[in-house]
Amino acid sequence: MTGTLAARLGEFAAAVEPPAEVRADVPRRVLDVLGNALAAYAEPDAGAARAALATMTRWRGVPESTVIGFGARLPAPSAALVNGVLAHSLDYDDTHLPSVLHPSASVVPAALAAAEAGAPGDPVAAIAAGIEVTNRLGMAGLDPSSGANLFFERGQHATSICGTIGAAVAVARLYGLPPGGIADAIGIAASMGAGVLEANRTGGSVKRAHCGWAAHAGVVAATLAADGLTGPPTVLEGRFGFFAAHTGVFDADAVTDGLGERWELLRTVFKPYPANHFTHPGIDCALALRARGLRASDVECVELGVAEPVLRTIAEPPAEKARPRTGYHAKFSGPYTIAVALTGGGGLGVGLDDFAVLDPGRLDLAARVRVYADAAATEAFPRAFAAVLRVHTRDGGELCHRVAGSRGGPGNPLTAEEVAAKFTANASRALCADRVAALAAAVGRLADGGAVSELFPA
Repeated sequence: MTGTLAARLGEFAAAVEPPAEVRADVPRRVLDVLGNALAAYAEPDAGAARAALATMTRWRGVPESTVIGFGARLPAPSAALVNGVLAHSLDYDDTHLPSVLHPSASVVPAALAAAEAGAPGDPVAAIAAGIEVTNRLGMAGLDPSSGANLFFERGQHATSICGTIGAAVAVARLYGLPPGGIADAIGIAASMGAGVLEANRTGGSVKRAHCGWAAHAGVVAATLAADGLTGPPTVLEGRFGFFAAHTGVFDADAVTDGLGERWELLRTVFKPYPANHFTHPGIDCALALRARGLRASDVECVELGVAEPVLRTIAEPPAEKARPRTGYHAKFSGPYTIAVALTGGGGLGVGLDDFAVLDPGRLDLAARVRVYADAAATEAFPRAFAAVLRVHTRDGGELCHRVAGSRGGPGNPLTAEEVAAKFTANASRALCADRVAALAAAVGRLADGGAVSELFPA
């Protein structure tokens, strides 16, 4: 491949035929997104998705694509927006390391909406290309000295910013655009991606909409490219381009090295717990100590050691994290998720119902958790999420547990059976057992050429 970064990504996306391992993996991404979206639809606190649906319905348009759960049909960009909000609403969506972003929640809703609306391409290849581009753009924004994500350092949500471009790549591939057309879609999408992360720290529901906006913008960008709008060829690496705007410095090799041969998509892991991924190693530690007999009533105080870059997400401001304002806000609290792990019991140890309401006993326990930067966890980050938990008990004792990588992470991924069980549990919150099974079967047929339209009768 030669030329600008956008040109090289366009060549990759237009020509790539994913290998068997990737073709087998993509339906699992679709399954996870659909399960998360259905569970979000069924949540009593589904305000973000309902707000998105109300706005998109008021704007109306040609009924092209299905809104998951609600059953409404909207123009493809509008359906992609609502479905992307649903996919990201529970913070249960898959994560790529080391970029630390969630690619499927933007790419899959965009691709499904465009395919249902009539885009004729192979959805598996399109989704694979879109996720791969999303992950690689995120990797390019890592600080070479510290490994920190430079998008996050500037308060920007790499998931939605990079996901907008990945979604555009997926839809452009579905439309059958040539390499130059896909490069134009990238150039257009780069002007549309957005998302700031202050909601992680102090609350608000707007973060739930980030992947919806990315999916919407991806469909729009690819459609505009198909209709003749063009983008700057140096949109990624240029003086006033994507990386100059978002990260300042970047690693161009991370975008293109081994492209089409080494698949970062396969390094994208599924979450076992419906909470910010930075909280997962602490949850693992708390569950391990609980399995050793620790009871919440035994706890005097707790020290949670995590990687230094994640403190601003799950530990700061300390007063907000010790007493989150909503169940959703609690998912981004290191102290509250420790309290949940020591007292809950849903899902794979911590489940959706554990965040349905803010429990006074858990708030009391969270107030006794101090979070600090641990050297070993900082060294492992961002290729693994590590933590150490030290609990001081009321009888003067001390218990300690350390994990070098979280459950579900690259070193300990969920099994295919666990991913399927997660989908069944999530989808069953909205659908009867027969429809859950029918939907899973329809997703499974995608790898062998099954149509996206088969998903929505279920």
